[in-house]
Amino acid sequence: MKFLDHLEEWIIATLMATATVIIFIAVVHRYASGLPIPWLQDELIQLNTSWAQELCIYMFVWMAKFGAAYGVRTGIHVGVDVLINRMSAPWRSKFVVFGLLAGALFTGIVGTLGAEFVWEISQHSSTSEVLELPMWMVYMCVPLGSYLMCFRFLQVAWAFIKTGELPKHDHTYVEGLDEEISGGKA
Repeated sequence: MKFLDHLEEWIIATLMATATVIIFIAVVHRYASGLPIPWLQDELIQLNTSWAQELCIYMFVWMAKFGAAYGVRTGIHVGVDVLINRMSAPWRSKFVVFGLLAGALFTGIVGTLGAEFVWEISQHSSTSEVLELPMWMVYMCVPLGSYLMCFRFLQVAWAFIKTGELPKHDHTYVEGLDEEISGGKA
């Protein structure tokens, strides 16, 4: 599971960092192209960054799908659990497991419908407007992200059944920091 955890985090971080750099370059290009410096304007106008917006949109969609699965695994999704927390332990456990399994069912259905859609669209030659990517590649994030989220729901449900604990996100924890302090490097 550590490999999948790290792969998931790596994909999200890479997409986020790359999109940020691409947007920064596109904004600087757009700003610098408007400066009244003739040789700079001539050179910058030759560079085409019209692809940047489309690529970043696709990257953010992929990031959101994988980020949702990460949110299930780490417990950072917002939930309204006021009534659930007021229930007695046996009823609370039943409702938590029901909610997790319902989430798994829903994301499994979305993943399956997404896979069918990707298959159908892959039989045609539709491409994105600017990048001319095959659209099945763009939409592949729906089944991949949904199936990963389904797996994470099942993983959390299994851990809850075994331990009675749900993942909780600690806003004060920074991964790697505690190891450095305890290792005497601080």
